[in-house]
Amino acid sequence: MFLHIGGDYIVSMKDIVAIVDMEKSTISQDTRNFLKISDEEGFIINVVENEMPKSFIITQEKHKSKIYLSPISTTTLYKRYALIENRQKNKSTNGGLRI
Repeated sequence: MFLHIGGDYIVSMKDIVAIVDMEKSTISQDTRNFLKISDEEGFIINVVENEMPKSFIITQEKHKSKIYLSPISTTTLYKRYALIENRQKNKSTNGGLRI
């Protein structure tokens, strides 16, 4: 299953390592350094257009890390993630039938 993270970007849910709130996490100098180094190394993909990112999503895809800067809040991303997971569980427990 895939999670829409903003713009034209989706990521595989199985590849997601963390969904992090930008404002709360960048209070830490360690997080700012991590993002700066990740950007310098080319690991960051900016999904945001004309606005500040609200979250970043860390993924591990085929032994390669990527960090997506997203305009969508962590709360919304978590809700989407949970909704997709619940739908998937309902499909498997109900023989693929929608209830």
